[in-house]
Amino acid sequence: MSTTDPPTGAAFHVHDLEDVLVHRALASFAAGELPWAREVQIDRVADGASLCPPGSAAARTATESTVTTTLHEGEGWLLVVRRYESGSARLLALAVDEEVGGRLVAEATEGAVATTDPDDATVELGFWYQDDGANRRTSPVDTPRWADIRGNYGSEVRTALDRLMTVTPESLSGRIVLLHGPPGTGKTTALRSLAHAWRGWCQVDYVIDPDRLLGMASYLMAAALRRTPYDDRDWRLLLLEDCDELIRTDAKAGTGQALARLLNLTDGLLGQGLHLLFAITTNEPLASLHPAISRPGRCLAEIEVGPLTTSEAREWWGDAPGTPVRGATLAELVARREATDVVAAHPAPVAVGQYL
Repeated sequence: MSTTDPPTGAAFHVHDLEDVLVHRALASFAAGELPWAREVQIDRVADGASLCPPGSAAARTATESTVTTTLHEGEGWLLVVRRYESGSARLLALAVDEEVGGRLVAEATEGAVATTDPDDATVELGFWYQDDGANRRTSPVDTPRWADIRGNYGSEVRTALDRLMTVTPESLSGRIVLLHGPPGTGKTTALRSLAHAWRGWCQVDYVIDPDRLLGMASYLMAAALRRTPYDDRDWRLLLLEDCDELIRTDAKAGTGQALARLLNLTDGLLGQGLHLLFAITTNEPLASLHPAISRPGRCLAEIEVGPLTTSEAREWWGDAPGTPVRGATLAELVARREATDVVAAHPAPVAVGQYL
């Protein structure tokens, strides 16, 4: 469906109800009635925050599945507030001048940013994806504390991750965290725990389409240069999972360009001006990866996350019925434990041998 706004006469397509309210504000900006504009992203809104100036009531409200959009109007200003189900919000403020606009933003955001609870196991993660352009959304994600999951890893992996979890900006010695090993060994879970361990100084963003990110210069620069307002953390970590094709030694011409962009952002000219880190996971063995990825000075941590040995698997298994007969991945142990629990509760035959 399309419509036309009277002040500008410009046609636009309405994809969501919020588009109508956003267009109402942008029409005033385009017409020069409200020439000052600023957009603010708040990743985690504090409980009870109104996100509007005191005494301001919503002139329009549009509610859809995961977002509620409100339009506020005042003397010399407009404010569009989009509040997402995840607990984040985006504000679009327009005003007649910088003085009015600055006051509007200050009043709307005062006390609006939730403080970090050190005991909270939930961390607000960003999620990047390419659609009509580079897009970022946020959502709270359960991030286990390292102390609670440390026993899921072998002794050498535990030692390496112990060091990684305690890294600070002052102790950084590289920009890439590389976790490699077979599927099911807990690489993703370790990165979720890293997001919790670093939450005080580093914003963690997950890239849904890493091949596009590294393959499109415009998308990569948008993600690399994006700073979240009202966040005093200087560092950001982009998570790139399953990047096997992009970082192998035999990368083809197209993926070779992607690799070059990644390397330039870690210690090339671009990387020098950015507080940006990358965490990469791959199922490929280290020998098949491009050596530039793990080069000392560029790679902060290179950790092979492999299956547990027989003794480590038996230690993990504990006193549960049955005993793992050989080393296994964490996923295999969890699957067998769940199957064993089913057998204990329901004596009917269940095939559990497939898990080990």
